[in-house]
Amino acid sequence: MADPSFWNDQEKAQERVGLRKSLIGLVKPLDDSQSESDDLSAMIEMAGEDEAFAAEVPPEVERLESVLEQLKLQALLSGTHDAAGAILTINARDGGTDANDWAEMLLRMYIQWAQKNDYTASLIDRQDNEEAGINNATIAIRGPMAYGYLRGESGMHRLVRISPFNSEGKRQTSFAAVDVSPEIPDSVDIEIDESDVRIDTYRASGAGGQHVNKTDSAIRLTHGPTGIVVQCQNERSQHKNRATAWKMLRARMARHEEEKREAEEAAKYQQQAKTGFGSQIRNYFLHPDQRVKDARTKFQMGNFQAVLDGDIQGFLDAVLRWRAGQPLEEEAS
Repeated sequence: MADPSFWNDQEKAQERVGLRKSLIGLVKPLDDSQSESDDLSAMIEMAGEDEAFAAEVPPEVERLESVLEQLKLQALLSGTHDAAGAILTINARDGGTDANDWAEMLLRMYIQWAQKNDYTASLIDRQDNEEAGINNATIAIRGPMAYGYLRGESGMHRLVRISPFNSEGKRQTSFAAVDVSPEIPDSVDIEIDESDVRIDTYRASGAGGQHVNKTDSAIRLTHGPTGIVVQCQNERSQHKNRATAWKMLRARMARHEEEKREAEEAAKYQQQAKTGFGSQIRNYFLHPDQRVKDARTKFQMGNFQAVLDGDIQGFLDAVLRWRAGQPLEEEAS
């Protein structure tokens, strides 16, 4: 990074900086815990001579056990693309306007989670609904092991609440689908036959007025063999939207291959694949009581608003343990 030519290629430089940050995020906690373990040994030795030190030992042991548990969780992030950034797409599904509003609530939740964990969240694409909320949105979340933590969020998220859009105050069930793919660097080879990809251009939607988009700058890519569709309209430049759309397609293709491998592995043990776009994975209840419960791990939280404010790490950790077949904690405050 100290080399004057390091920043000549901005994209490559950012990739290297991200890799360095990921490695530091893994190595530093390990180094710190080893050093603190040595300090604990010295503390125990002194505790035999001084009762004041003896009182400090139990809380220090408890703290180091917590650190060790977190390191064990990080050790589970060993998938092919776990260290990569995450490209996360949210689509409103069944539930009308409530589903559009629910999709926007989820978008905010993931952005809040990113901010709380010192990750960056960049909006790639967003299509607002005319009445409220969004039809769909795509964001890139970058930080140490972002994809490793978020990959288990793929699937259907279900909300049950008294609808704010229903004048009769009836209970409404809404669904939003989340899809998470790894952000693949250009240096990684992903085989895509360009003849298999249909490219459509269209006029990006906007609020209108003097700044309305008057050119067909939006891009949609459709991969024929897999049926994967990606689109980008966030930039005014068709060139930029095209580059971003291809990046999204590479990410989805990498995820597609990952899902095929997971399905093949599951078939060996006659198990149903544990992940898959379209499966209902989590229920969020605002009525009759407030709680959020994961359908796979059974982990739940009673503070609905805290979850919507980005406090989802407990769910992410539980999914990591579930994948590894470790014992699960079912409740959190």
